[in-house]
Amino acid sequence: MIEPVKGQKRQEVKMLNRKLLEITGVLNVESFDNEEFLLETELGFLAIRGQNLHMKHLSLEQELVAIEGLVHSLAYLDGSQSVKSKGLFGKIFK
Repeated sequence: MIEPVKGQKRQEVKMLNRKLLEITGVLNVESFDNEEFLLETELGFLAIRGQNLHMKHLSLEQELVAIEGLVHSLAYLDGSQSVKSKGLFGKIFK
C-alpha cells in the first residue's frame, strides 16, 4: 500500500463485483440519478456511470459515499471535460 506524503490528499475507491462502490475523499454530491453520479472529490470531479445506481450510504462528515447498482465506468473529469452532468437534460438536448 502506498502511504501518502504528509499533507497530501488521499482517496480510496473500492469496487466489489461491479455492484458495490465505496469512495472516500468525497466533498460533495453534485448530481445523481439511476444512470450517473457526479461527485466532487479531493482529487477532482468523478463521474460514475451505470444502471440502477442508487446511494447506499452517504456521510460528507466522513467524506464517504457507497453506491449500489451495475457500474459501467468511472472517470475523473479534467479541465477539458464539462463538469456538468449529462443526465436527463443532457440526453434530451444532444
